[in-house]
Amino acid sequence: MSPGSTGSPGDTIGTTGLDRAWGWVEHLRAGGTTEWRRWAGTSATHGRAVPGAQQLELLRRVNLVARPDDRLAGRILAASAPGRGRPDLELVGASEESPFGARPVDPADLGDHELLRVAAHLIAEDVVATGLPPEPEPAMPRPWRRRYRLVGDPLVSDPVRRDLLARGHGPRPRGDIVVVAADLDRMLADTWTVRCFGQGAAPWPDWVHSWRKRRRLPPRIDLAQVAATWAGRRGAEHVHLVLDTAALPARVGVRRLAVPRTPSADAAELARRVAAMLGLMVTPPVRGALMRRTLWPRLATAPGEPVGVPEEHRGWVTGRAAAMARELRRAGYPVHGDLEALVPPPAREPALPSTAGALALAVRTLLEAEASTEGVRR
Repeated sequence: MSPGSTGSPGDTIGTTGLDRAWGWVEHLRAGGTTEWRRWAGTSATHGRAVPGAQQLELLRRVNLVARPDDRLAGRILAASAPGRGRPDLELVGASEESPFGARPVDPADLGDHELLRVAAHLIAEDVVATGLPPEPEPAMPRPWRRRYRLVGDPLVSDPVRRDLLARGHGPRPRGDIVVVAADLDRMLADTWTVRCFGQGAAPWPDWVHSWRKRRRLPPRIDLAQVAATWAGRRGAEHVHLVLDTAALPARVGVRRLAVPRTPSADAAELARRVAAMLGLMVTPPVRGALMRRTLWPRLATAPGEPVGVPEEHRGWVTGRAAAMARELRRAGYPVHGDLEALVPPPAREPALPSTAGALALAVRTLLEAEASTEGVRR
């Protein structure tokens, strides 16, 4: 039977399981997509050791999207599967089972999370190999720039602050405190997403549940506490709550600002997995810089909606947002926009991270990185 044929393992009478396994390896290296359980070809050429089931199935999934070059195929087959999960697993039927260690598996039975571990590790290697792009030189500070300090929603305030610094509008002390706000659903999503693209975070449902259990909000988006702290230092009249991003330029003394889009739920989930792998390779400060400056541009434009609060927590979020709006209104801070905008809009089906979606994005990211590297080599 030819290597490209399909059939049941029982059709390979007279051949060894190892011959069949190496035939499948060659099939996948050549861009094949036949599942192991349907593979009936053989090969007389053997390597040192058959790659693990996770690596072989990941290569098959990549082949389903586009054929990788030999370099990427080789990297996938040689990759490890670090982190939490099962060790590299052998193919069932490829050799005699040992009474010790993990039992061999059919790769098609592996969960997507097992394949995502391998893919995230490969992406982390790509990120380290790419390194940090040069940080733009800050422009000369403009002598008459407005005094301000930008706080609040981290996904807006952090990149906008960096953008302003690059344009010569760096923060100055003893000025207005600009508290950037949005509906609490989005601020929770933004805070978790920024953590995923930094030092990592717990899975989204667990992360939201942990804050509800503590009856608290993450410090950067507990706007009542943030505003009260700065009011104690500068006075309530200098604390400006900005819920309309069009009002941001006026408050910080520039004509217009690019407010970033929140990455999709699956992009954030993939970043969370990659951050865990980078933690095994580089120091925490380097990891944070690589996640923000190297990985973020690759994933930020991936299609899809940002994460939404799971249905079981929407009542808690709505109640906290309404209470926060009342507290801020009583304090009498200058408001740009409507404090009612802190309350999330009527419930809609929330976008939640999925392992399958993150894996699909990881496959595309690996192929795009390969194409980019190939272009540089040429």
